[in-house]
Amino acid sequence: MNIIELSDEDILKVANPYWDDLVKYSNNKNYGAFTRNFSHQMKVAANEVEIGKQFARSELTKNLSKERDFLGMIRRGEHVTVLFKQTNKKMDGEWLGRLVLGFEEDEIKIFGATIF
Repeated sequence: MNIIELSDEDILKVANPYWDDLVKYSNNKNYGAFTRNFSHQMKVAANEVEIGKQFARSELTKNLSKERDFLGMIRRGEHVTVLFKQTNKKMDGEWLGRLVLGFEEDEIKIFGATIF
């Protein structure tokens, strides 16, 4: 199955808890839990040392608010990009959260996750 064929509602049933987990485990600096829904390719690219440095240095990635707003989706190829407006508990302003989802071995996995 191709994820772009799913409805927005079905995608959000997965995307929302995945994003919630990314926020929670980024704030807690828990690499193992943070990467647990990553695709194999994403896990290989998500170096534990580099993510650990990000957890340690970045005020943005360790103070994310639980609250966020869904902005929309972009469907392309075999992936869907889910966009969120994200805030931070200690920093003023808003950030764009990007979550890329697709199927891997009949399961929806994270193929990309960024905040900027």
